[in-house]
Amino acid sequence: MSAPFDLRPLVATDHEAAARLLHRSLVHWYQSRLGQGARFGPSHEPFRLFPEVYAELDRGHAVAACDRASGELLGVCFVHPRKTHVAVGIVATAPEAQGRGVARAMLTPVIAQARRDHLPVRLVSSLLNLDSFSLYSRLGFVPHTLYQDLTLAVPTTGLPGPAPAGAHRVRVVSDPAEAARLAAFEFELQGLDRESDYAFFLRNQVGAWRVSALDDADGALAGFLVASHHPSCVMLGPGVARDEAAAAALLWSALDALRGASPVFLLPCTAAALIQQCYVWGARNVELHAAQSLGPIPPARGLSFPTFLPESG
Repeated sequence: MSAPFDLRPLVATDHEAAARLLHRSLVHWYQSRLGQGARFGPSHEPFRLFPEVYAELDRGHAVAACDRASGELLGVCFVHPRKTHVAVGIVATAPEAQGRGVARAMLTPVIAQARRDHLPVRLVSSLLNLDSFSLYSRLGFVPHTLYQDLTLAVPTTGLPGPAPAGAHRVRVVSDPAEAARLAAFEFELQGLDRESDYAFFLRNQVGAWRVSALDDADGALAGFLVASHHPSCVMLGPGVARDEAAAAALLWSALDALRGASPVFLLPCTAAALIQQCYVWGARNVELHAAQSLGPIPPARGLSFPTFLPESG
């Protein structure tokens, strides 16, 4: 019989153990299934950013699963309640605890609370990991948008070719007072409210964030894009654009600010012209991700850039 475990909130003293668990879990799964464990590096240190970011955003909401006898951390599930939905971030289980129902147990109270609050639960998961996909599917999650996960080694001299139309109108946003405007734009197009996220990015106290916005010729917001410049996670997103042209301008500006780095970003597979442009710039595919929802999916317009720090399904 498997040893029992208990669930409790993840606390600050767990951050080191959580970082080690995240690293071990990812390396073990990707190495044992795909021979790609090396992609996550030799050290757990970069993964400390995940519990630190979630603790600042939503202290007390991340779930820890601990061995009842030893107190050892066996699993972690990052959770981000928002006004319009509940987002689930990385769900990780220690390799030695696989098959004990740890992941399902951590998700069960999260889903139950969301149902009590009449909110859908959303996430973005890798389609390489069919174990996770199967778990979410059994719990009732339904895929609704497919994303290409791309990486691009940005030359130190900048991207090849001319800048896209409108790129000269992209500006850096640093005033936390603009969080409400960014959130209202996303709600208009995507039906999601994440104002607290954008206030967090603009305060820029945990992590290293660059927020850019594109205004059209009339001064109306046409899109925005957040980028993580932290060395532990160089990634673009979240962001929203009114159309592919606006997305191209924002993406070019964000990539240009990361010369010499190799950021990762996700684009909807339906954004065919933008993806082709990214190939011209030198992007390559890494994997596929699916946005999934347990509950209603609001009608969406425009184009979204999802991310997983914090989860923006």
